Amino acid sequence: MEYLFGGFGEQYGLLTIVMIILLIYVIFRTISYSVRISRLERKYKAFMKGSDASSLEKAFLRKLDQIDKLFEAKQNHDQQIQTLFQNVGMMYSKYGVEKYDAFDDVGGKLSFALALLNKENSGLILNAVHSKDNCFLYLKEIVNGESYVMLSQEEVEALRKAVNY
Repeated sequence: MEYLFGGFGEQYGLLTIVMIILLIYVIFRTISYSVRISRLERKYKAFMKGSDASSLEKAFLRKLDQIDKLFEAKQNHDQQIQTLFQNVGMMYSKYGVEKYDAFDDVGGKLSFALALLNKENSGLILNAVHSKDNCFLYLKEIVNGESYVMLSQEEVEALRKAVNY
């Protein structure tokens, strides 16, 4: 009989053992995956319950709505910041003050010249001249660091301080 099969009995035995090992491995992996899936299902159900019995989908929709509102607010803030940057160039960001006594009989350096300039050195000089009886106020325009009107020594000094601020 062995002559007819030519020693195939040993090969069938080895093949059977390999098939049993593979079957055990497949059963083990199937059980492992089944346990993992059941854990994931439990976690998913706990995740979907929500803390206040509302669905998680509603919570996500609320959060997405908040994100949309924040994005709109950010766009508004960007526009406002752009407007601020445009207006900063027109602001008086430099100043210079020179206090002095306008008259010999009045002490205390109550008179002053105040230069207010923007970043392009344009603005104004305000000169307050204080005497015993009155106070006079003079305003002179400054364009690009220069005046079209003659400046007093105190006004020139205030302008110099403002330009170099």
